[in-house]
Amino acid sequence: MAMTCPREVQQGRTLRRSRFGCRNCKLRKLKCDEGKPQCQRCRSFGVLCNFMSNIPDLQPAAADTERPMPPLTNAVWTSDASTTYQLNAKCQDFITRYLGRSLITPDDPNMIHVNRKLLKLAFNYPFLMHASIAVALAYDRHLNGPLDNRRTLEECYHWSQSTILFNKRVRQPITAQDKDPIWGTAAALVILTFSPPDACTPEQSWPLQSSSSDLDWLRMSKGKMSLWHMVNPLRSDSLFSVMAATFAHMHSPLPERGIDGIPWDLATVCNLNKSSTAESNTYFQAAHALSQILDLPDSEVQIGHAQLFIRSIHGSFETLLRERDPIALLLLYLWYRKASRSIWWIGLRARVECPSICRYLQLYHVNNGAVQAFLPGGSLADSWN
Repeated sequence: MAMTCPREVQQGRTLRRSRFGCRNCKLRKLKCDEGKPQCQRCRSFGVLCNFMSNIPDLQPAAADTERPMPPLTNAVWTSDASTTYQLNAKCQDFITRYLGRSLITPDDPNMIHVNRKLLKLAFNYPFLMHASIAVALAYDRHLNGPLDNRRTLEECYHWSQSTILFNKRVRQPITAQDKDPIWGTAAALVILTFSPPDACTPEQSWPLQSSSSDLDWLRMSKGKMSLWHMVNPLRSDSLFSVMAATFAHMHSPLPERGIDGIPWDLATVCNLNKSSTAESNTYFQAAHALSQILDLPDSEVQIGHAQLFIRSIHGSFETLLRERDPIALLLLYLWYRKASRSIWWIGLRARVECPSICRYLQLYHVNNGAVQAFLPGGSLADSWN
């Protein structure tokens, strides 16, 4: 019988957040010591503590009046009718460095086209500019390797500012010219939410550890898709219309019955057979979505393929995943291992969460031979690498 992780242990691992803590700690989902005027976490992170409403979220301490920022030369501005932001030298460097590249899927000509047009729009939409800079910082972190897995202060600041301005903007009437910047920002925020948690090691990551932010990226992905009918990125005048093939993969229908296309060993561990349907088996859709990328060369795995699996995480399967069901975790583990090889922002999270899932399964479900066969050292591990 497989070992289980007692509920008491899981609850004991959950970090309790301070009821009266500063907004920075609440935003980062950390417990605040409520020290005034500066809590310890804000002091160590290099931001101004914001118990008071007049201090912005994640405002760098260097912007304090006691430590003024050096004056900028040849400053570049981004502004709309209500907000203005001045790019500092580092931001300008990132814009120059990544202009013309595709930060979502490098070397994809369609995404390069989209990226160039989005950067031009960013100078008129500060929420898009902040999001673009934050994604560029995350991509830089990816290039620097696993030792730089944690988000930097600059990345957190631009992510926070983009979120605040974006939420304010979508509450207002949406005009035709706003649609592309809104969709581009929503896509960037999904990437930023997905690229990794604050954990530096597998031992600090879900599912070995639990926190209030577990699987937050699922909620953000669903939130982005809720904007689909509002902005319609496939309309004829949309700069995203060149991504029609990607969207087609993302929304491609899954089989209604059976196990065609699913490897026999995966169908067996999921208890799937020729008569299985989404109604009769909770793993049906996720197993079919995963199987569509398993045999593809790594270089051919695109965003649309990866998103198909993400879209299958809903209903009872999502519930099982949140409850750390071993088979649901195995499907996520196999998806991470495949998609992270070609999609950098999935790789950022997979660095810590993929081995965390593996160790959780080895620790708490060691007697589940069917699951263990897929993990390192198992009888099926080599064939699935």
